[in-house]
Amino acid sequence: MTPADLLRDAFGRLPELVHAAVDGLSDDDLTVRLDAESNSIAWLVWHLARVQDDHVGGAFEWAELWETDGWRERFALPDDVTGIGYGHSSAQVAAVRAAAEVLTGYYDAVHARTMQLISTVTVTADDLDRVVDRRWDPPVTLGVRLVSVLQDVLEHAGQAAFVRGVLERRDRPQD
Repeated sequence: MTPADLLRDAFGRLPELVHAAVDGLSDDDLTVRLDAESNSIAWLVWHLARVQDDHVGGAFEWAELWETDGWRERFALPDDVTGIGYGHSSAQVAAVRAAAEVLTGYYDAVHARTMQLISTVTVTADDLDRVVDRRWDPPVTLGVRLVSVLQDVLEHAGQAAFVRGVLERRDRPQD
């Protein structure tokens, strides 16, 4: 298995997780927060897509789909909801509202581009050692960045699935 094969397999598993957390939920369900400081499914999926878009695009020196393909306009977030979500306040988290189709549409576009990048750009073991971000100490390599993105998407997709499970159980009759 080559590094590119490994990356295609790992990233190829993510859409199923994202869709399982979102598909079939109402706009209101997507914005439910389990308490005043927790994240909604809408925010979690928006954030994981933003991280993947920003970080993978940056690692391969491609512009973010958020900017180039009109996703910023489709989400129509308030002016103070910027970036990729790191450090958002409770009010900023609450402001992320989007229909399931918009959330999964953005994620699917980001995923397709990720798969394109790791399929058309030859990713070798040597490439994984290429420095892609010098703002950190030590500088971040392509391998570290891609593993970080995978971890972030998996973590937040799992959190979204947990919130969905709570929502689904809340309406069941108690025995």
